[in-house]
Amino acid sequence: MSAPSAKVGGVPLLSVVVPAYNAAAYLGRALSGLTAIDGVEVIVVDDGSTDRTGEVAHAWAAQAPDRLRVIHQVNRGHGGAINTGIGAATGTFLKVLDADDWLDLDALRVLVRALAEGEAAGTDVDAVFTDFVHERLDKTPRVARFDSVFPVDRVFTWAETDRFSRRQVLMMHAIVYRTQLLRDCGLRLPEHTFYVDNLFVMTPLRHVRRMRYLPVPLYRYFVGRAGQSVAPEVMLRRVDQQLRVNRLALATLPAQAEVASGDVPIQLQRALLHHVEGVCAVTSATLARGGSPAHLRERDRFWREVRAENPWLYTRMRRTLLGAVSNLPGQAGRSATRFAYHVARRVVGFS
Repeated sequence: MSAPSAKVGGVPLLSVVVPAYNAAAYLGRALSGLTAIDGVEVIVVDDGSTDRTGEVAHAWAAQAPDRLRVIHQVNRGHGGAINTGIGAATGTFLKVLDADDWLDLDALRVLVRALAEGEAAGTDVDAVFTDFVHERLDKTPRVARFDSVFPVDRVFTWAETDRFSRRQVLMMHAIVYRTQLLRDCGLRLPEHTFYVDNLFVMTPLRHVRRMRYLPVPLYRYFVGRAGQSVAPEVMLRRVDQQLRVNRLALATLPAQAEVASGDVPIQLQRALLHHVEGVCAVTSATLARGGSPAHLRERDRFWREVRAENPWLYTRMRRTLLGAVSNLPGQAGRSATRFAYHVARRVVGFS
């Protein structure tokens, strides 16, 4: 029997969207080898770069003009570049690859083959999950695995999933979405805002019902570059953007009535809560670690908002270890806050 085609009706199986801003130094690593894999289209969105990002991207496009496109736009931020990539994608599925990260090519071949088999069989999955690797500067790489949560290499629903452990966070790096689902759910990431990866996870995930998990380390997530958005000093400087994303992420959560009625599977609700609890703990601990009166006022205001809008959620989040420890008041809580800060960052993969 012949292998399934890597294209369906002439349409690529997978669009890899690469948002790139001043990424000339490492963009080549992200793009290397991608166009050699049949069924993959690559879209580089040059987000108003002021370095040679555009030149580097065009040099790669010249080698495979039928498989790699470059889009230039005025700077709109990470979310604006992803929005543009989603709008331009022609692939059946879509993967976002940040320009300072890269994909394991062997794992990518496994993914494309699985997508082709699924489309040929008419399985019609909404998302495919994979493992990913934290490539930490001067540290041993750490693999984020989900084989204890998801059934392996078959189509499943939320009812067949298990709980995430504290260290298992379904980051953007682990997800491939069906492109039409991203459009149908109305995903539009805020522009000129960092940390929108969390919205890319949560907004479409709420609409996912049929899934597949491949236990391969596809995404290589590089942590430790100077000036990276998840560097501690940068996160404190941009904590207002974290707060904005936190509020938008909280707004994506389903109402309790939707879960009680069965419209939203309880396992999906747990997955969404697990994700938002982690990112809110990081933001709260970041503000506490900042420690200025202004930082602490912002932290307290955020939690008052959560309590006023959703008392049930507030109680649940504050009762978690990270939620409680990252909000201890006074001088006595500072040591615990420092501990919570480092634990929270490690839990969500920022260190």
